[in-house]
Amino acid sequence: MSNDNIIKVENFKQQFGKFVVLENINLEVKRGEIIGLLGPSGSGKTTLVKAIVGMSEPTEGTVSVLQTKMPSLSVVSRIGYMAQSDALYEDLNAYDNILFFSSLYGMKGKEAKKRADEVLELVLLREHGKKLVRNFSGGMKRRLSLAIALVHNPEILILDEPTVGIDPVLRVEFWKEFERVRAAGVTIIITTHVMDEAEHCDRLALIRDGGIIAIGTPEELKKNSGESTVEGAFLYYGKKVEVKG
Repeated sequence: MSNDNIIKVENFKQQFGKFVVLENINLEVKRGEIIGLLGPSGSGKTTLVKAIVGMSEPTEGTVSVLQTKMPSLSVVSRIGYMAQSDALYEDLNAYDNILFFSSLYGMKGKEAKKRADEVLELVLLREHGKKLVRNFSGGMKRRLSLAIALVHNPEILILDEPTVGIDPVLRVEFWKEFERVRAAGVTIIITTHVMDEAEHCDRLALIRDGGIIAIGTPEELKKNSGESTVEGAFLYYGKKVEVKG
């Protein structure tokens, strides 16, 4: 694997019983880029990112992260993962949630408290740090989940539908933070079905019916399809797959 490609998925297949979720997936992710996995709900985006994180083992093929075959515990501490569903302790306040998860990464004492303050500030929750999470809105919970994913300064950030359930203004703030993190050298994989968000990614992998139907920069996908929007490009490549089928 090239030093520039810190994630490599080769001939990936994921099957549950007789149901094939994804098949023949090949993907390389470069250091310091934002790559979007764009597709409708149920297309297999979450299945793919879980394999990259190391939460599942492929039925066939390989997933390598930081030159290490996944799943591997040695790599987990270098990845920040924000799942679709918020995995938070609702009987704890926001600050204590962050301290708990930071302790899983070996962060303690002043270091953990300093970092907790920093990430709460980043996601605009500093004034709500002592509030019980059960009293948070859905958008506030998403912001806290992002803070937890960032707390250990990961080399790779994997975000599964991070902006679901948040308002448009906060979505803009999220993307400002993603850009800031990327500028610091972090590689970001983000799953989404929101077409306008896809324009912010360096590259897009369009996923439909268990496979990648196209991959490239937003501009390349639009140019090669003759469409003016990412949504139009997605529909174009989807029709080409239907014709082949």
